[in-house]
Amino acid sequence: MKLSRQFPLNALRVFEAVARLENFTRAGEELGMTQTAVSYQIKLLEEHLGEAVFIRKPRALQLTPAGERLLPKVSDAFNLLAEAVSSAQKAGGETLEIHTIPTFASQWLARNLGNFQLAHPEVAVRLLRIAKFTDFRNTTADVSIFWGGEQRDDLVYVDLLRPLYSPLLSPKLAATIGGIETPADLLKLPLISPNDSWWLQWFQAAGLSDPKLPATRQNIFESQDLEASAALAGQGVAIVSPFFFPDELASGRLIQPFDLALQARDPIRLVYPKAKRNQHKIRAFHHWIETAIQASEEARRTVNQSPDVTA
Repeated sequence: MKLSRQFPLNALRVFEAVARLENFTRAGEELGMTQTAVSYQIKLLEEHLGEAVFIRKPRALQLTPAGERLLPKVSDAFNLLAEAVSSAQKAGGETLEIHTIPTFASQWLARNLGNFQLAHPEVAVRLLRIAKFTDFRNTTADVSIFWGGEQRDDLVYVDLLRPLYSPLLSPKLAATIGGIETPADLLKLPLISPNDSWWLQWFQAAGLSDPKLPATRQNIFESQDLEASAALAGQGVAIVSPFFFPDELASGRLIQPFDLALQARDPIRLVYPKAKRNQHKIRAFHHWIETAIQASEEARRTVNQSPDVTA
């Protein structure tokens, strides 16, 4: 038999509140119930027990012997339930598992995640680089950070960033051809991942309607962090998002020869199950990452006040 049929749990909850507060009205206020509803629940309990639990007096409320026998155990039971729920919430908040696309993981999140942990030392973090959209039905992930993707009703989607793309290269490589003066100069150098559609779009936006892009399959990388690493090593010019490489640009290890940048069509999104939206660790991370991304964007805009942006 179900527990709810063996014991009138809601009536017991009302009984505990009335006995503790010694007042029907105050118990109703605490429980969000009307006084009539409180009285009805007490009546149900008394019918279930077969005897009264309160002696009702004009200005006082007194437990009957049956009520006195019942109250300590009922109080202990609800205290135990409260402890169980608190323990479950604490356990759920111990570790936040984050799945994220590689470049975002290595070039932004790993560099900034310490600030989240300083603000929330009660939350441990497990960070995994992933290449495919997270299926929360078959994983232990709490949140995922991914490009665009189809939206499902059971998930929460938070737009974080729509990156800009522009060519970056090492100053030493630029010096090998006497510097970069025009977009066409980039075609004198090896292009990293020349089959990337961003190259054709960028050159066309720069006024080169028919750029002669290399047909080679060499120098092809699967993520921006790898492309930028190759550019740092002087292997070629990478078309990546400057947002992810502020330190490299600030130190001069990479240069962005032109302000012209193209904006990604789809945003990078934070995604997590709606069923988990009230968990402390997820609410804390959601708030932190939105604020931190905004701060990074503002810092980038301060360095580069007026980029020429083409959607």
